[in-house]
Amino acid sequence: MCTRYALDITQPELKEIMEIAKHSPLTTKFVDTHARPLITDGEVRPTDIVPVIAPNSKGEKSVFPMQWGFTARDNKRSLFNARLETASVKPTFKEAWQNHRCIVPAAYYYEWEHLKSSDGKVKTGDKYAIQPAGSTITWLCGLYRIEDGYPVFVILTKEPSPELSRIHDRMPLILPKEKIPEWINPSSSPESLLQYALSDMVAEKTDE
Repeated sequence: MCTRYALDITQPELKEIMEIAKHSPLTTKFVDTHARPLITDGEVRPTDIVPVIAPNSKGEKSVFPMQWGFTARDNKRSLFNARLETASVKPTFKEAWQNHRCIVPAAYYYEWEHLKSSDGKVKTGDKYAIQPAGSTITWLCGLYRIEDGYPVFVILTKEPSPELSRIHDRMPLILPKEKIPEWINPSSSPESLLQYALSDMVAEKTDE
């Protein structure tokens, strides 16, 4: 699962994205109605409001503030991740998979090591900061929709690479920067882009 990631405003490309989001009229609307700030630096948690890349009404790549989490069909809980293997068929995600895909920019994402004891129980181990090898920005693939007039998103997860499987049994779907326009284009086939998913990751233990 992916339930934490980090933004780093010292990264010029991320800073540019944050500045666009900060000046969005939708950000002001979010703050006024939700009494929550736009997160532009540091650790991001579920239900936070953050900058997300998606197409505007003209189909152009744009930056929008969005809140992390879909409301579940039972209206009693929030969903923060969607499994890649079933997103195209599950009622909660099917329409967004076809028409409302987004990219969640991050410096890296966090994962906690899952350790199995001899009795089969899983306990949490060290916390890792993970990002693609040779990169300072992690382009997380997501889905979005409108709830009560506001955009919300989830992050897609998939089977981990062999190296990451020792930490966790899931990892986010991550694409290279050049594939962002195709991923967010409603006319493109998301299935055709999965071959470009990044799996070569660098994982470092954090001090937390």
